[in-house]
This record gives sequence, structure tokens and C-alpha cells, in this order.
Amino acid sequence: MTQDARDQEHSSSDQSKPGPSGSDQPDKAEQPDSAHQSEVGNEDLAAAFLRETEVVEEAVEDGKKIRRRGIYLLPNLFTTSALFAGFFAVVAGINGEFTSAAVAIFIAMVLDGLDGRVARMTNTQSEFGAEYDSLADMISFGMAPALVAFTWILQDIGKTGWVVAFLYVACAALRLARFNVQIGSVDKKWFIGLPSPSAAALVAASVWTFHSFDADAFGFKLLMLVVVAAAGVLMVSNIRYYSFKDLDFKKPVPFVVLLAIVLAFVLISVEPSVMLLLLFGTYVASGPVLAVMRKAKASS
Repeated sequence: MTQDARDQEHSSSDQSKPGPSGSDQPDKAEQPDSAHQSEVGNEDLAAAFLRETEVVEEAVEDGKKIRRRGIYLLPNLFTTSALFAGFFAVVAGINGEFTSAAVAIFIAMVLDGLDGRVARMTNTQSEFGAEYDSLADMISFGMAPALVAFTWILQDIGKTGWVVAFLYVACAALRLARFNVQIGSVDKKWFIGLPSPSAAALVAASVWTFHSFDADAFGFKLLMLVVVAAAGVLMVSNIRYYSFKDLDFKKPVPFVVLLAIVLAFVLISVEPSVMLLLLFGTYVASGPVLAVMRKAKASS
């Protein structure tokens, strides 16, 4: 091979090797642009996800209709906690932990009473919160009590047991739907039909009390059947129940009222299941009793 041929071959091999000024340099220059485009794409995807999943509802503020985006966190946290307590009651009932299930239903009842008050106190009411609260009530005060009662004792009665449990669930759903459409058109001093939390409290207190005393005789099974069925029917009835919404907790009260509240806490702590059953049993019975008294007074 001649010297010219060797020089030409050497020049060709040098050009084929990558170097700092060769084809490798543009790839390095393009790398930041690619990363920037990927970051922008991720930001666009996240923004699109937030935009598509955002809650938008119409509200009236200062007499004007506005479109409000987002939800209020504080009252919905209480609603979520009540929903969790109701779901825990379902799981505990399936696992045979009936006392824990009954206590969870009462905890859900307390939390459900707080979310609305917190929303009114902080002026954070919304349509989303009302609908969310209604769905959570369906789990905590519709499904949970029926399932706990069924897994504890109603399943021993056979088909009649699960039919009555379903009757309770259906009545709870109808009660909540009727309550939602009647808001603003009925006297706030009264509930039309037994409130679902009170019905759930009656069922939960019955399960808690009878299970604590190992009451599994056939007579208790029939009694539980009547309690669940009656609670369901009373929820969809037109019997009025006092709502306690006209009580003003900001006004001063006699000292004896506070003393009575302390005494009530003491009595409940002695035997919680029995005292809660008596308390809510009295409230459930107050509706039919007052209805009979009003009808007797009107006829006389």
C-alpha cells in the first residue's frame, strides 16, 4: 500500500470515530430539550386531571349566582369519619364482633351530628356536602345496622330474617331520599318519620344489649325481628318526631340542667348498652304515642 493510500484510510477512520465535535454533540444538546418537554407534558397531564375531576357547583352569594370550584374540607372530614365508622361496623359484624359494631354505629351517629353543625358554624354548607352526607348515612345507618342484626341473630330465622333486614335497608334509603327533597318545605321543629340515625341507634343498642346478656333464645330472635321491622316502617311513616333543632345552646340555662346532663352521663356509663336502649327506645316510642294523643285530643 502506498503512502497516499495509507493517509486516505487513516483520514476515513478518524472521521468515523465519535468526537467532541462529531455527531455525539447534538445528542447531548438535545437531551435537556427532551427532559423539558417531558416535564411540560407531565404538568399538562396533572392539570388536565385536576380540571376534569374538580367539583363545580352553583351557589348563591350576596344574592348572586356563582360557580364555585372545589369542596370544603372541614365538614367533609367529619362525614368521611362517620362513613369510616359505618364501614367498620359492617366489617366488625361480619367478623362476629357485635359489641364493636354497635359502638361504631353510635360513633358514626355522633360524627354525623357534628358535620352539619360544623358546616353551619363555619358557613361551609354546600350541595356536595349534603349529598355526601346522605350517601354516608345510607352506609352507616342503613346498611350497617341491618347487616349487624342479620349476622348476629336474624340469619337464624331463615328467609324471613334477610327479608326483614332488606326491608330496613330499603326504608332507610326511602327515608333519606324523602328527607332530601323535603328540605326547606317542612317545619324544622319536627322530623317526618323516624330519623335514620335514631333507627340505627335502636337496632344497634338492641344488638349490643341482647348480645351482652347472651340472649339467643327464639323469643329474642322474634323480638329482634319486630324491632328491625318496626324501625324500618317508622322511618317511612308520616309520624312526627321532635328534631331538637329549635334548642338554643347560646342562651343561659338553669344550673339544674347541667346537673341533669351530668347525671345522664353517669347513668349511661354504668350500663351503656341498657341505658342507650332505654333512651332511644323512649324516643322511638314518643312519635306514635304523641300521634295517638294528638288524634285523641282532636276527636274530643
